[in-house]
Amino acid sequence: MTENILEVRDLVKHYPVTRGIVFKKTIGHVKAVDGVSFGLRQGETLGVVGESGCGKSTLARVLMNLEKPTAGSVLYKGQDIARLKGGELRRLRRQIQLVMQDPYTSLNPRMTVGDLIGEPFDIHPEVAPKASRRGKVQELLELVGLNPEHINRYPHQFSGGQRQRIGIARALALRPEIIVCDEPVSALDVSIQAQVMNLLEQLQGEFGLSYVFIAHDLSVVRHLSERVAVMYLGKIAEIGTEDEIYERPTHPYTQALLSAVPVPDPKVREQKAIIRLTGDVPSPVDPPSGCRFRTRCWKAQDVCATEPPVLEIRPGSDHPSACHFAEKREIVVTHEA
Repeated sequence: MTENILEVRDLVKHYPVTRGIVFKKTIGHVKAVDGVSFGLRQGETLGVVGESGCGKSTLARVLMNLEKPTAGSVLYKGQDIARLKGGELRRLRRQIQLVMQDPYTSLNPRMTVGDLIGEPFDIHPEVAPKASRRGKVQELLELVGLNPEHINRYPHQFSGGQRQRIGIARALALRPEIIVCDEPVSALDVSIQAQVMNLLEQLQGEFGLSYVFIAHDLSVVRHLSERVAVMYLGKIAEIGTEDEIYERPTHPYTQALLSAVPVPDPKVREQKAIIRLTGDVPSPVDPPSGCRFRTRCWKAQDVCATEPPVLEIRPGSDHPSACHFAEKREIVVTHEA
């Protein structure tokens, strides 16, 4: 077992809710990320999955140090990235890169592909001298399956899948160790999703990359991830290996998510038990006391309203789950991406 290259400890990110125009007064906080902890090993893919609004993209921005945490820490090889400044922060930027969700808005339409992919070299000229930059950019284009002769084209001349490949090439330019993928295939057609994911898998094997792969599609996460963290309303509900989460889920929320995954075989589909959750997702401004999932949970009891469950391995389980009544439940899911 290798050491963690990235460690997230009790990470909190709250956004103030204000009232008033001239004299603004803070009347509450959006608890986007509220006490998240996990580790990422070299060459590993950690999938982060959950409903929209659960805090996944906020987590990505804090991991990239694009936003400072309210509390807690993100440690890269033992260094707290939120405390880095100047040259130290610039050097860190080389090691942790981001692939954004929407390839149609993440690329500047006024810049050529060569300028887009080569822009990181302007910030880190020590990586590629000016004389060799064009060749480096063409190598990156070829690496992600694009024609290196298209270096002078603009983003609008490429399809959505090709634009995402350009985004991946830009993330690879500085040869990082970690890439945070914030729903990188959600805006693409299903067939193109598979191509991009296969490319990410190939690049990981070639360069030993570590991925934090954020998505809301359970089948997409399963295809690429060794471990999976399930988020609900700013917290991790359950975390474990791919088999533990998909074959032996113990948290009611995870079980409900997996029961909703479509199964193509009609005979298997008839035998599948569907868990239908009642009620809406609570507001992150005023989350429920105790367990945040209790207002929609069929297992909820009095203790769930008073004692927040700790993310730990429960009796009869083999991986951590934040539920007072965690228990294994067999869920029929498809293995296809």
